[in-house]
Amino acid sequence: MAKIVILVDDSKTILATAQMAMDELESSGKVMMKTYLNPAELLEALESGREDYDMLISDINMPQLNGLDLAHILKQNPAFKHKPILILTTESSAEMKARGKAIGVTGWLVKPFSNEKLVKAVSMVLGL
Repeated sequence: MAKIVILVDDSKTILATAQMAMDELESSGKVMMKTYLNPAELLEALESGREDYDMLISDINMPQLNGLDLAHILKQNPAFKHKPILILTTESSAEMKARGKAIGVTGWLVKPFSNEKLVKAVSMVLGL
């Protein structure tokens, strides 16, 4: 059964690039990618039960809801508390990474990212 990977980023370019990077995993049936431009919409879909994921990949700097705030909200919810969250961002400061770690994010990828790094991180976290 395919693992559901949700990517939320306010950049259509990043969504398209990540989707292309994940194409091989998706076409092999290992993952099903879903994308959101608006983290507030994603949060509402998750909290209402209309959406679920095996792994979430989130940008940090988004206008509707900061990705670390989204991660914090999800980690407080028993339904999502133990699900992995990978941060995909231009932010690389030790302070931001420490904040993410304190929230409980699983990993951190800095943009620009290579297709190989993204696929490797997803495969590793999901045990593919």
